[in-house]
Amino acid sequence: MNVIVLLAPISLALGVAAVAAFLWSLKAGQYEDMRGAAERVLMDDADDAPPPPRA
Repeated sequence: MNVIVLLAPISLALGVAAVAAFLWSLKAGQYEDMRGAAERVLMDDADDAPPPPRA
């Protein structure tokens, strides 16, 4: 029974911390452009291309 007295406040604190982190990420704009980052990975940039071989 003593373990419940210790673990219950710890679990509640972790839950509150998780909700606070989620609300902070919403306020920081982490979920603004969900498709842009996913599509940006698939685009080829000319800067990323390997240099042409030397003759």
